Amino acid sequence: MKISQLGFGTAAIGRPMYINIRSKKNTPFNLDTFKSDGLAILEQAYQSGIRYFDTAPGYGMSEDLLIEWLNSKNDSSIEIATKWGYEYTANFDPLATNHEVKEHSLRMLQKQWKNTKKLLPHLTTYQIHSATFDTGVLENQDILNELTRLKLEFELKIGLTTSGDNQTKVLAIALENDLFDVFQVTYNVFDQSLRPFLETHDLSGKRIIIKEGLANGRVFRNENFNHYDTAFSLLENLANKYRTGVDAIALQFCAQTIDAYSVLSGASLKEHLAQNSKSIDLELSNSEIEQLKSLAVLPQDYWKERKQMEWN
Repeated sequence: MKISQLGFGTAAIGRPMYINIRSKKNTPFNLDTFKSDGLAILEQAYQSGIRYFDTAPGYGMSEDLLIEWLNSKNDSSIEIATKWGYEYTANFDPLATNHEVKEHSLRMLQKQWKNTKKLLPHLTTYQIHSATFDTGVLENQDILNELTRLKLEFELKIGLTTSGDNQTKVLAIALENDLFDVFQVTYNVFDQSLRPFLETHDLSGKRIIIKEGLANGRVFRNENFNHYDTAFSLLENLANKYRTGVDAIALQFCAQTIDAYSVLSGASLKEHLAQNSKSIDLELSNSEIEQLKSLAVLPQDYWKERKQMEWN
């Protein structure tokens, strides 16, 4: 079995709604079926060679799914990364208008750690969920002290995830603090701002985790995004050449252009994970990589568009 660079993000299997392009009509939601499907796809990810799993309390039941699934595993190579700072509020109601609340407080950190610590000893990585300047979390000494304590006591890697058109500015500030070992960053064929940042900053000894490698579904042809027609055609031509899906091409682009510890699949269905996994055996040519690099858009435009996408 090949242990791959591909990791598995559990946001879409822990709650019924996620920011993405709708790929099929909504079906009646059943919580028990949703849970059993989530456990099944975790096992499928493991059987495909994935050993890095990313979760968060803000992802609904995903932490609990992993806690239950890990009870059936005796494999020390399994790594769990989780986060704190978002609380899931939709109560698994697909019609809910509010899905999550962000709170970067010491109270929230301590509250969420009580359940998160059940992921030990597989828990290796603990991250601030969507660190931004507006919450002041990178300057909150009480929080930094508590994260330092957890790092030392449980031998954890402490990190953060980023979002927004200023994510590289957040990374630059975080790099000034030796507390942080892991940075989970949005990177894909459209938002490529991470790559020039890495060329000018020393991240030796740090881990980079790539999230949103499929740009929340925007790498797939969609009539509402006709301004990406050139990108759609290029991705589809490469997919046809390598007899795989557009998703595998997009994920492999991330893997070949960033020295990442893991590139996350965010699949919610077994068939999607199977398609994502085909990226493991791909290798794009230098000229193909350069063509895909040409698809980059301004981060401001990318994130403005993302903010307009709906939960579905």
